[in-house]
Amino acid sequence: MPDTRALVVAGAAVAALGLSAPAATAWESPSNIVALPNVIARGGQLTITVDGCRNGGTATSSAFSPTRLTPIHGANETARGTATINSNARPGQYDIMVTCDGRRLTKPHAFTVIGGVRGGIGGGSTTGATPTDIAIGGGLVAAAAIGGGVFWMRRRAERRI
Repeated sequence: MPDTRALVVAGAAVAALGLSAPAATAWESPSNIVALPNVIARGGQLTITVDGCRNGGTATSSAFSPTRLTPIHGANETARGTATINSNARPGQYDIMVTCDGRRLTKPHAFTVIGGVRGGIGGGSTTGATPTDIAIGGGLVAAAAIGGGVFWMRRRAERRI
């Protein structure tokens, strides 16, 4: 059985190391890029937030025009900008490159552009059951009635034996 004191000391050492690691890497300019929403349609607006970008900067991607990042008041060294996805952007994943305070940071696969939606009637203009719905429902009721009749006939035939 392992010594309890050794386990406690090992656990304390791991906890101390885990708590000190984030402090050592915090606010390395720029340190984190967040793109929301991370799945977006062409023409949609993408919010980009960057930690460690005290004076603002620029975000670029092949899916949108260069976007200005402005510092957020009250947030510690954070900047934000809004980019509009190009209407001709191809579906797929895109990187974001940020330049802040003379430093560059790239976040690969920061967001995904999805294809456009085909508009049209699509069932939104009708209310109630369509002829297709009625045909499917009628076929299911007929199959249930035939299956029930076959089951009833077989049970009846078994009683005569």
